[in-house]
Amino acid sequence: MIEPVVKYFTALQSEICSALETLDGKATFSLEQITPPNGGLSQPRVLAGGAHIEKAAVQFTHSKGAALPPAATERNPHLAGSAFQAAAISLIVHPCNPHVPITHMNLRFFYVEADEPVWYFGGGYDLTPCYPEDDDVRLWHQTAKDAVGSHYQPFKETCDDYFFLSHRGETRGVGGIFFDDWTEGGFEDSFALVKRVGDSFLAAYQPIFARRMHTPFTDAQRDFQLYRRGRYAEFNLAIDRGTKYGLQSGRRIESVLASLPPLVKWVYDYQPEPGSREAALSAYLKPRDWL
Repeated sequence: MIEPVVKYFTALQSEICSALETLDGKATFSLEQITPPNGGLSQPRVLAGGAHIEKAAVQFTHSKGAALPPAATERNPHLAGSAFQAAAISLIVHPCNPHVPITHMNLRFFYVEADEPVWYFGGGYDLTPCYPEDDDVRLWHQTAKDAVGSHYQPFKETCDDYFFLSHRGETRGVGGIFFDDWTEGGFEDSFALVKRVGDSFLAAYQPIFARRMHTPFTDAQRDFQLYRRGRYAEFNLAIDRGTKYGLQSGRRIESVLASLPPLVKWVYDYQPEPGSREAALSAYLKPRDWL
């Protein structure tokens, strides 16, 4: 089962890196191939200091282990201690321009060697704007809905629930789609769904990036972008299961933390000016029907 998934994820990694390099027009992705002691492959790719992308990381891993890390068994404690293989692609884009949203995607496949072998897919993508535009949000969600069809509503709700900063009482951004432990219809149907999600990512994000990347911005808007990146860092370090899984499974720390923004700031008791675009963001940081 894992061989076609590995082939698809590595091809998708290459496609997305090429597309982001074209959007940026200046910087290129690094390419490393790391073979862990217990087999598999880690292939981290990072772009930094671009003309329009401050940092992007598109990571592929094929990992093997004698026992699933705790972060992978929170919802399936009966699988604790089982040997496994996992394949995943995970990406993050931190744009230079505050008017271009941050984005994240993750797709993963686990094969667990229990008494009765268990496999499942998971993943999705979400969007985190500082200065949201309704047209962008609708395009993002419509593209996701076109990709997953009747699964859109439950996947959207799962995304809203997962990408929620409970200590802030707000969603991380305007959401998207997210799913866990997916086996519906058997391997071929489940894999086909995952490929539709992966193949739709660029169709959802490229147009948004392209139409906002040249928008003029002020120093104050740049400061707000750095402040909002703090929320992103808080989620990744305090809540995200992917970060916990990477740390618990002994993955290379540079790869695990590559999703963090290169620059970020925290401002004590920040209060946006009433009626400003910064204040308007709060209306977008709660679940709602974008379509």
